[in-house]
Amino acid sequence: MNRTRLGWGVAVALPLAFLGVFFAWPVAALVGRGFVADGGGVDLGGLRDVLGSPRTWRLVGITLAQAAAGSVGSVLLGLPVAYLLYRTRFPGRAVLRGLVTVPFVLPTVVVGVAFRSLFRADGPLGWAGLEETFVGVVVALVFFNVSVVVRTVGGLWERLDPRAEQAARALGATPQRAFRTVTLPALGPAIASAAAVVFLFCATAFGVVLVLGGLGYGTIETEIYRRTTQFLDLRTAAVLSILQLVVVTGALFAAARARGRGERALHLEQEDVAAHRWSARRASDVGAAAATVVVVGVLIVLPLAGLVGRSFRGPDGAWTLANYRALGTTGGRNALSVTVWEALGTSLRTALIATAIAVVVGGLVALVVSRRPRARAARRAVGLLDAVVMLPLGVSAVTVGFGFLITLDRPLGLNIDLRTSGLLVPAAQAVVAVPLVVRTVLPVLRAIDPRLRQAAAVLGAPPGRVLRDIDLPIALRSLGLAIGFAFSVSLGEFGATAFLARPDSATLPVVIFRLIGRPGAENYGMALAASVILAAITAACVMLAERLRQDRGAGAVGGEF
Repeated sequence: MNRTRLGWGVAVALPLAFLGVFFAWPVAALVGRGFVADGGGVDLGGLRDVLGSPRTWRLVGITLAQAAAGSVGSVLLGLPVAYLLYRTRFPGRAVLRGLVTVPFVLPTVVVGVAFRSLFRADGPLGWAGLEETFVGVVVALVFFNVSVVVRTVGGLWERLDPRAEQAARALGATPQRAFRTVTLPALGPAIASAAAVVFLFCATAFGVVLVLGGLGYGTIETEIYRRTTQFLDLRTAAVLSILQLVVVTGALFAAARARGRGERALHLEQEDVAAHRWSARRASDVGAAAATVVVVGVLIVLPLAGLVGRSFRGPDGAWTLANYRALGTTGGRNALSVTVWEALGTSLRTALIATAIAVVVGGLVALVVSRRPRARAARRAVGLLDAVVMLPLGVSAVTVGFGFLITLDRPLGLNIDLRTSGLLVPAAQAVVAVPLVVRTVLPVLRAIDPRLRQAAAVLGAPPGRVLRDIDLPIALRSLGLAIGFAFSVSLGEFGATAFLARPDSATLPVVIFRLIGRPGAENYGMALAASVILAAITAACVMLAERLRQDRGAGAVGGEF
């Protein structure tokens, strides 16, 4: 019994220690700067000045409007795609599921470059005038987040008991009415949860807004970046971080409530037994297929295809490989300190370390949170741990990165300056990846019938052997997908890495952003080519992970996202 308690104590203490040192402490230190005067005393003047500025509330309004528009667009476009991919069967469905998932893990800088090349005056959609506009940013955010809606709603929809809808149809309801009165209310919690998470991601978007918005467009996130990097105005940045935390907390609370209602109210099947073969005779199937073609073709394929096409064109519009040959240089006028290939090697090494950290920490959290303790206090503690682990997804990566710089010079009094350590960037990337690992592994662990563990215990198996023989083999089904998500997200992380990476050890997203900001057609062409390479690597990781998940028969991750 003592060993069991010690083991569970370590499983809780290790993730909390990691998140405490590399998330809570840096964020609290930076936020605290907003309440400290130059002399060291408490001063609320900065809070009053920032909250009393019309510019602050203009930024808040833009941020909320951007998040609301992105959420609505993602939900409206994601529902028909979720129906097609999770409620019907057809050849190539697994491949299409993987393709729809790819945008969510693409580096933000890559997406910004792709849509920027699409919206430029000489781009395919240059006639629409979307460059550096609110609408252009929202379109890019929908590109990112439509897959969140598809996975979240689709993961529930494929396991939804079909008998209620069948009963409504038997009583004379039309297919439209049965969907509106039976299916849609049942999907309501999943839709609300997805919308809340998408709102969270849109409200804290950084790379896309920074690349597409230009100087005339800003949100709370980009303003935090500008205040810290250009003006060193930590007090204003701290107050803005507090405002952002309020928005994040509200979105996470709404997502948790919606997900909790869904888990209590619905009867779910273990498999997608209700999925039917796609038929051209069904109006719903045809409509969903048409909507999916629009979403995949226009929203996903067009920007990526445009990015690839532009990367093979020179300044004169002729087809050429010059942009890719230039990746072995430091750019025009030595714009970089390293070549793109050297930056790619740094990115791969850093992402591997970050993935290892995220899988260990996230796996322990998922193991603890998957338990259903009988004591009410223990259940609340488990729920609190689950909510705390999700916070890094919504807190500004800029806040985390800058917090690292002001706190980790001598952490915990140790004579070690982590700011010069090669582990600082992987730690920052792992903080972002841990919640995704938890959300990937947790549904599989929760799906384990507790009677299996009880039977093993009755037969004399100690707790450690129960974990090894029951939990671990089943959890391994989702391990490939968790590794794929963590590696892809770490590979493309930009917000915190932009602060922490030194010029001689810059990662590929940082190098791409630097190339965009340098004048010259050669630098811009290199940015396009580097973006294609980074997008191809992340897409391959996700497709491979999705394939491994399908082969191992793992459950849908979307139900917990």
